Amino acid sequence: MSKPKLLILVSPKWKGLMEANLDNAEVVLEGRDAYAPESIDYVMSFTPPHGKIALLPNVKAAFCLGAGVDGFLSDPNYPRAVPLVRFVDRTLSAEMAQYVLMHVLIHHRRQRFFDAAQRDRQWRQQTLPRRTEDTRIGFLGYGEIGSFAAKRLIDLGFDVAAFSRSAKEMPGLKSFSGDDQLPAFLGRTDILICLMALTRRTAGILNAKTFAALPKGAFVINVARGGHLVEADLIAALDSGHLSGSVLDVFREEPLPPTSPLWHHANVTITPHIAAVSQTEVVLKYVHDGIAAFERGERPDNIVDVDTAY
Repeated sequence: MSKPKLLILVSPKWKGLMEANLDNAEVVLEGRDAYAPESIDYVMSFTPPHGKIALLPNVKAAFCLGAGVDGFLSDPNYPRAVPLVRFVDRTLSAEMAQYVLMHVLIHHRRQRFFDAAQRDRQWRQQTLPRRTEDTRIGFLGYGEIGSFAAKRLIDLGFDVAAFSRSAKEMPGLKSFSGDDQLPAFLGRTDILICLMALTRRTAGILNAKTFAALPKGAFVINVARGGHLVEADLIAALDSGHLSGSVLDVFREEPLPPTSPLWHHANVTITPHIAAVSQTEVVLKYVHDGIAAFERGERPDNIVDVDTAY
């Protein structure tokens, strides 16, 4: 019996995946291997070309290389009947949470101030801008990563809240849900952490209106998707002094162009989409196990609801 065919659609940066082999599927690499569209059973990608999946008439499922599936669902021609599976890995979630915790603490403990003092060889003793229990952290979007980070911030004594589609329960967490509760959530948030899925509803949510609803001096961390942020609005809010700073790991255009004013802004910290990095062997196991489940007539975990994008 012949193996099902898996089409891999990735850029050269996914070198390990471009050399992948699976024992339960025949791997077909776009641009390297010839294939008939009707022969493809499964697809693996992060951002497939628009219209590509619709050209594969017999595809049984698509596997996304990330937890966010906007790279697939931004395609207006994505076949809604084709199950889309998102990549969920506890190690990846923990690494994302580590990134969030690190930058919350760097900001809260004023580490950039002391970095500058060291460069100037100045002994500058400063107290914290506010007590830990008076520092209000807000998660915009709250799933596995948010819950992982929120619990640890609560344990450290921070005042933590989350805004999500539905109410959440965790000891010490204040939960906000529904559009009518968004203003109240923003108004009590000193450090805003964006972890939302990117959908038509959430695209551009980090905008001038959102920033204006935050308290003066608020700090913004975006580790979700670049499409959430209106970059010009962020720069304006920073330049006006309404926001005190921002950490950005994701951008509308990646790599971030050298001409972007974000590179040189004194109150912006940039990292190149490395808050968490997928390990090749873990990704391949996820795809291997997913194909095995579909071939047994089962549905693997983490199939996406294409209406909510998670």
